[in-house]
Amino acid sequence: MELPSTMDTSKGMTHESGRAVLRQAFRRLEHEVPGKVARVLRGLRHPDSRWVRIPMGILLILGGIFAILPFLGLWMLPLGLLLIAYDIPLLQKPIGRFTLWAIDKWTSFRQRFFPDRTRE
Repeated sequence: MELPSTMDTSKGMTHESGRAVLRQAFRRLEHEVPGKVARVLRGLRHPDSRWVRIPMGILLILGGIFAILPFLGLWMLPLGLLLIAYDIPLLQKPIGRFTLWAIDKWTSFRQRFFPDRTRE
């Protein structure tokens, strides 16, 4: 299934709500990550998962801030912001757009430097 890139939808994004942009970002991210991670992300988007999503988002943000420690990494910061943005309308559109931009950059990097590898 081919999902549209942000370049295909950039004209329509100006009229989309923050929630729609964030949903699109989550769908694209779920498409890029391995199946088990995608299932976890899908589960975290469920409305009943709010009490798990918010603390997990905060912990990921804190882990991203302390990225100098060996078991933590900078990758945790955007993922934590993405989870927190699901419940904070002010953050939905900017975090969603950033996520879409980052996924586009990642896929173009992967296609350029690893053209033979297929995503599992």
